[in-house]
Amino acid sequence: MTKSTDLRTEYLRSELNEDDAGADPFALFSRWYKEAVDSGGRDPNAMSLATTDAQGRPSVRIVLCKEFDRSGFVFFTNYSSRKGSELAHNPNACILFYWADLERQVRIDGRVELVPAAESDAYFAQRPLSARIGAWASPQSQPISGRESLERRFTEMEQRFAGQSAPPRPAYWGGYRLVPSALEFWQGRSSRLHDRLLFSLRGANWERVRLAP
Repeated sequence: MTKSTDLRTEYLRSELNEDDAGADPFALFSRWYKEAVDSGGRDPNAMSLATTDAQGRPSVRIVLCKEFDRSGFVFFTNYSSRKGSELAHNPNACILFYWADLERQVRIDGRVELVPAAESDAYFAQRPLSARIGAWASPQSQPISGRESLERRFTEMEQRFAGQSAPPRPAYWGGYRLVPSALEFWQGRSSRLHDRLLFSLRGANWERVRLAP
């Protein structure tokens, strides 16, 4: 069996109980995230991001969480993309981490805000050069005439920034931080009697309750 399969067997034998979870959702998330990384699964920082448009219609896509701490969960994108436009209309959003091999999910509700420009600049500067040029080349979420037009635009941007090791960050590209108001931890169990613990922010404190599966 693979390492991930062994871990899945191990975790299905365990439970998510209140004593193990503790009272701090960020400490629990950090522990689960480390275990997801250690399991060797692909892209443990991948998360689904759900937003809504002006008519309240939902949309969802996978983005990568680039950092997290007690202030929230950070991802980067084009501000003019569909997700960016929807967040400008309604900053309330939801993210979901799903670690299939460990039979675990974490759903996080919150309000999304822009990260400071200096933080976006710092992250953009450490991206591979091709990714930085790609950010300039792609009018994300907008219709284009074909693949050729995108590749032509990329070539144009390569020429524009030729000789520059650090192209500047486009003004329309940067980071968002989802500031949590609730975190739900889901642990798969046998007979579909899964464990679900919900942490909700009440003033300055986190309230923990168990939910039926």
